[in-house]
Amino acid sequence: MIEISGLAKRFGTHEVLKSLDASILANKITAIVGHNGSGKTTLIKCLLGLDQYEAGTIRINDYQLTADWNYRAQIGYMSQIARFPENLSAREVITMISDLRQGSPTQATELIQYFHLDDEMDKPLKTLSGGTRQKVNAVVSFMFNPDLLILDEPTAGLDPISSSSLKDRILSEKEQGKTIVITSHIMSEIQELADTILYLLDGKIFFDGPVDVLIKQTGEKNLERAMAKLMS
Repeated sequence: MIEISGLAKRFGTHEVLKSLDASILANKITAIVGHNGSGKTTLIKCLLGLDQYEAGTIRINDYQLTADWNYRAQIGYMSQIARFPENLSAREVITMISDLRQGSPTQATELIQYFHLDDEMDKPLKTLSGGTRQKVNAVVSFMFNPDLLILDEPTAGLDPISSSSLKDRILSEKEQGKTIVITSHIMSEIQELADTILYLLDGKIFFDGPVDVLIKQTGEKNLERAMAKLMS
């Protein structure tokens, strides 16, 4: 579980997160949604230790985030766009990340096969399509079998077959007891995957609850229309 209490973050005079309180449940998939500039990217960076915050606390599985970043060993992070050295091959990237994390990627071989990457592993990343790079990104994120997965627009650039495979994998990770945080602009994808929604508006939580409750409260027939009504 992730407990966020009184979280405040500003850039200069601009207050991005405003004494934000939230609970992200263990063994569930929580979607963080909001307009551009609502604070969702900053919140994720705070969870990852990439941004320092001015006030408040974050606890992940009863561990309070401090200057000791060892907790990140239990996190798998999939960015929207993978930023790996393009002269390296996918296999070299996996080796590099393994060396940096000083751990054994217990699921790497199985994930390479799962995403049909066997024939792409020794090609430089710069020669691979965006979708194939995103699949390499997925392998890197999942391969250490982390307890917490933070997935930022994970299906970006994927074709329908690869997107379906990744979503199946995300649901499988949830069934194994993982805690998963996801962002996406595709509401049908969130409705398919997420148990709970955190809707950020101007740095505050505007809605925090189950997907079906939001749909029911707005009187709409699906999440896309419910979110459109909420945002309007």
